[in-house]
Amino acid sequence: MLRIHHAGSPRARHLTPKRNLTSGFMTGLTCSITAGLYASLATAQAPEHTLTQLSEITVSASRGERRIDEVPASVTVISAETIEKEGARDLKDIFRNELDVTVPSGPTRFSNAGTSAGRSGNQGVNIRGLGGNQVLMLIDGIRVPNGFSFGSFNTGRGDYLDVDGIRSVEVLRGPASTQYGSDGVAGAVSFRTLDPADLYKKEKKQGDVGDKVGVGGAGGFVRTGYASIDRSWSSTLGLAGERGPWQGMILGSFRLGHEAINQGTNKAQNIDRTVPNPVDYNNRYLLAKAMLSINVHQQLVLTLESQRRTQATDVFSARVAQPLRPLGTLSFSTLDRINRDRLSLEHRYSDMSAAFIQKAETRVYWQDAQINQFATEERYRARGRTRDNTYQTTVFGAATQFESNITNFLDQRLTYGLDWSQANIQGVRDGTFPPYGGVFPDKPFPDTTYTLSGAFLQSEVELGDFSITPGLRFDYYRIAPSTNFSGPHTQKGRHNNPPATTDGYALTPRIGIVWSMHPMFAPYAQYAQGFRAPTPDQVNNGFRNLASGYTSIGNPDLKPEYADSFEIGVRGFDQKVSYSLSVFDNYYKNFISQQIVGGAGRPSNPTVYQYVNLTNAHIQGLVARADWRFEKNWSLESGFAYMKGDSTIRGHKQPLDSIQPFKILFGLRYDQAEWGARADWIWNAAKSPSQIAQSSPEQYATPSYGTLDLGFYWKPAPNFTLNANVNNVFDTKYWRWSDVSGLSSHSAIKDAYTAPGRNIQLSLRFDF
Repeated sequence: MLRIHHAGSPRARHLTPKRNLTSGFMTGLTCSITAGLYASLATAQAPEHTLTQLSEITVSASRGERRIDEVPASVTVISAETIEKEGARDLKDIFRNELDVTVPSGPTRFSNAGTSAGRSGNQGVNIRGLGGNQVLMLIDGIRVPNGFSFGSFNTGRGDYLDVDGIRSVEVLRGPASTQYGSDGVAGAVSFRTLDPADLYKKEKKQGDVGDKVGVGGAGGFVRTGYASIDRSWSSTLGLAGERGPWQGMILGSFRLGHEAINQGTNKAQNIDRTVPNPVDYNNRYLLAKAMLSINVHQQLVLTLESQRRTQATDVFSARVAQPLRPLGTLSFSTLDRINRDRLSLEHRYSDMSAAFIQKAETRVYWQDAQINQFATEERYRARGRTRDNTYQTTVFGAATQFESNITNFLDQRLTYGLDWSQANIQGVRDGTFPPYGGVFPDKPFPDTTYTLSGAFLQSEVELGDFSITPGLRFDYYRIAPSTNFSGPHTQKGRHNNPPATTDGYALTPRIGIVWSMHPMFAPYAQYAQGFRAPTPDQVNNGFRNLASGYTSIGNPDLKPEYADSFEIGVRGFDQKVSYSLSVFDNYYKNFISQQIVGGAGRPSNPTVYQYVNLTNAHIQGLVARADWRFEKNWSLESGFAYMKGDSTIRGHKQPLDSIQPFKILFGLRYDQAEWGARADWIWNAAKSPSQIAQSSPEQYATPSYGTLDLGFYWKPAPNFTLNANVNNVFDTKYWRWSDVSGLSSHSAIKDAYTAPGRNIQLSLRFDF
């Protein structure tokens, strides 16, 4: 399977156009779409051809299995095969060629008491101009922990998962709160892990008695790979089997690598360095599943998942340049660890002949995730110091949903259910020799029990060629901080008002319509609301350093963030062509941001920081895709994405910096059973200075760039697969807008933020 978009194409992967394109680029895109439409309409009228229906399935759009062309939303499904063919190492690689999805990550240039650039790794996913905790991320329906930031302590979300255990990735654009509740303001990214049946092929075996035929099977795969981008080696082994009513699997992977290359040239071991700082990392991942078929209609699934990632960095760029001065950093090294463990039990029921409930799923789970960031610093004419920061989320949860098909009055399908989770969230800053006026250990917020619960109902009504999908969800959240300040991590650094318990609720409606008037012309429209509840570190943020003249206080009156999203589009497909065009207009209000709310920066009158509902935002955009299968085994893809947005703070409107520049993609592919090849050309427009919020110093505006990626796969034998990829073939020097946040336009180290030059990826897989 390839990357599939809601356009209805088995290959509508990643396509992107640009604003201010040259006439040649626009002509090429227009010709490919127009020619494809003409060819497909001619094919549709030919009696010897029959229209095909989409087989690609989405779950995230409606929390039930639906064909992509049936849902009134923009959805992408990326298969494990596509991830493997393109040599993706991590989350950033998975979305490398997407039109309106990015994964921000900066160079590892953090320091002890200054910038946190790059410390969070792959920060998360940005969907159509919003990212971070405003995008919901799920692994088998279980939330990925939030990112957290406090000074140089900065944690991301993108490194909580491993690509080797992924069966598919779904990206749902637009608010997902009606389906999943809080956090899906910009959209949702849903990762599904492999099942035993994905690792082996069933085979029929002759029985000894009565010549009965039973079904069984066993098998697996082994894969090894190399990526020059970070000189990493990876190995994966998966085993699975079936015996009677039981299925089981175990998969383990290991990756060992170094710093990702860029196109810097300065190798100085100080702040002037533009070559990446030395990094050694390893990632270990384990996935195990046991599945019991109770009967033909019911199944139990027990899942164990465990990940351990360790990264050691010599941060040469934090060292002071000559001449040395007191307190200047002589050496700075870090050791960061990410651990995530998950245990879940799921019950699945399916009986399409049942009277009322035809499908049901119930899941109970436990997940523990922890990020620890340790740093050691030696200073000139000053004592050395360490920092030992930890952010941990332990969650228990349950979710159940049902599906009922009703034909009494209307032909409709009801999906309804309940979700509940309770997370214990802790953050600790520790170390030796704290900042002047500070104390260790310190908690930036109290240990907190964070409860989310919700109930949802969705109806899919069929009225001739129209499919109407209304939905409504009620959510309740509660933030209950601990008042116990004793223990190994006391809160003696907190000298503010007692932490507050707060709660709230939200109603989020959604309605969509699809008009299947013709396979090649199916308009759709959707309105959806989204919300994001305040987090414990925002409500009860607390820190005080009077000697340095600043403090932060909590805000129990914080309101949830809200979104109103409108999307209209049209799509079509047949055996030769598929396309989609969508226009969206999203309004956001009550964005939560930390602001200065008082004080003068003196010990007697310190500057006061507080999280407040201050910002509103407005994002609009246009995304188009087309895929033309013009000859047997050949296909041509094209597409573009254009977005613009602004934020309003205290009545002052300015551009929204999280908006990505105009982007276009052309792709050519050849696929057959034994071998195949691809070529993807991507062009990104320059970031206009007029589309950057005012800042001091002035933010660097990235220039335009184009890159060419080539890929090849070969199956010399049925069980062997070789994948090879060459990225950035022409070794283009460029900067990604998503990765240069905080870089000054006058900076002398711009090259430190460059994207990788030419790099290769190789992998060999053997299935047995």
